[in-house]
Amino acid sequence: MSGRGEPTASALAQPLRPPSPGRAALYLGLLVLGAVTGVAGALVQSAWFPGGLLLALAAEAGLCLGAGRAVGRRGGAVAPAVGWAVAVVLLTASRPEGDFVFAAGAGSYLFLLGGIAVAVMCATLAPVRQPDGDGARLGK
Repeated sequence: MSGRGEPTASALAQPLRPPSPGRAALYLGLLVLGAVTGVAGALVQSAWFPGGLLLALAAEAGLCLGAGRAVGRRGGAVAPAVGWAVAVVLLTASRPEGDFVFAAGAGSYLFLLGGIAVAVMCATLAPVRQPDGDGARLGK
C-alpha cells in the first residue's frame, strides 16, 4: 500500500439512477415541444423559401440551446432535438394517397440536413454536469 487515502468517487463512477418524476416530465415536455417545432418548421420552410428555412432552423436552434441552458444539462438540449427528428422523419414518409409534406427540392434537403447539424451543435454546446469537489491542477 502506498499510504495514500482512498480516492474520492468520481461522478462518472456512480451508478445510474432514473430521473425524478419532475425531471422526466420536463424532458417529455421538451420532447413534445421539439416535435411541434419540427412540424411547424416543415410547413414554414417551404412556404417562404429562403426566409422560412432560416426561421425554421433558428427556431430549432433556439429551442435546443435554450432548453439545454435552462435545464443545465445536455439532456435538456437532446430531448427537443429527438422530438424534432422523430416528427420530421415521420413527415418524410408518403401516404398511400400519394400526399407528402416534403418536396424533392434543395430547400427540403437543407432543412433536413441543417436541422440535424443544428441539433448536434446544440447538444455539443449544452452544459455538462461537473463532478463536485475541488478542481485539481497539475503541479499544484
